[in-house]
Amino acid sequence: MSFAVWLTGLPASGKSAIARELVHLLHARGVALSVLESDVLRTQLTPFPRYDDADRDFFYGSLGKIGIDLVQEGRAVIFDATANRRAYRDAARKRITHFAEVYVDTPLEVCRARDPKGLYRQGMKIPYEPPLAPELVLHGAQGTPQEHAAAVVSLLEQRGWISAAR
Repeated sequence: MSFAVWLTGLPASGKSAIARELVHLLHARGVALSVLESDVLRTQLTPFPRYDDADRDFFYGSLGKIGIDLVQEGRAVIFDATANRRAYRDAARKRITHFAEVYVDTPLEVCRARDPKGLYRQGMKIPYEPPLAPELVLHGAQGTPQEHAAAVVSLLEQRGWISAAR
């Protein structure tokens, strides 16, 4: 069965670490999947990003369309992307029947301390709209990426989107 999981949260919340672990767990179960990581795809879709509203609208609209196409082709999709506006994530939700939004809720202070890209040190001030009703909330300052990925797998099993482990 195809489905999409959108990992969202502030930059440096732990989304990518969770996505990497989730890929391993799903691959071990034989799930055909694709990962749409915003940092990687941004270099392809907007090689000279401006990071203004028009640029973000284009990028997240394109990311959503790619994910929708992949799900329609029968692949599971993991979106590893902040998508600062709810509307970006909601647009994909409306078009993907089996869609789970996973909010990696990490305190801003923890994200600032991690800051691998230096976004916070550069004075990043882009407002982030957390999900109103995510299917799962993970607390990025607690637990490990492995534990968080296992919680996502458990959600997928509960929904019947993947078979329970044997």
